[in-house]
Amino acid sequence: VLELAGLAPSPYCGLILQQHGADVIRVDKHTGSPKDPSGGAMGTGKKSVALNLKSKGGKETFVRLCKGADVLIDCYRPGVMEKLGLGPEVLLAENPRLIYARLTGWGQDGPLAVTAGHDINYISLTGAIAAGNNSFPANLLGDFAGGGMLCALGIMMAVYERSESGLGQVIDVAMVDGV
Repeated sequence: VLELAGLAPSPYCGLILQQHGADVIRVDKHTGSPKDPSGGAMGTGKKSVALNLKSKGGKETFVRLCKGADVLIDCYRPGVMEKLGLGPEVLLAENPRLIYARLTGWGQDGPLAVTAGHDINYISLTGAIAAGNNSFPANLLGDFAGGGMLCALGIMMAVYERSESGLGQVIDVAMVDGV
């Protein structure tokens, strides 16, 4: 599993998969400055590599990693990977068995797709916040349950389907839909 480094939902998804036997490699942004290679609590048991996906060498290395991967967890906003020349069409052409998991707040299209979002936004818009006890909620419902856990479930279903078809697929997990 290749996990593009991001905030809570994608590392949580990778952690679930790692805790169930997957080898997970976190792909960090290469910034030129030292970074904690552990990834904190959600980096437990994961390997990491730092790549500049804007450079030719970084892209080539990333494509090579994807050719040997079962799963890619993409946590970037819609269109980012396409602008880098690393979208699903490109990577699935290189590895037809790849499961390309897209994990965003609002999904790949729609009026909010390219806007930033946070757990409080997802649970407010869905009405889930009204079910609480009027205290400020932790980021458990949108980020972890509606995002990371739902993405891990989608990946597992895609792995099962691939065992029948032999082909990977794109899965689109929007945290707002998961709430």
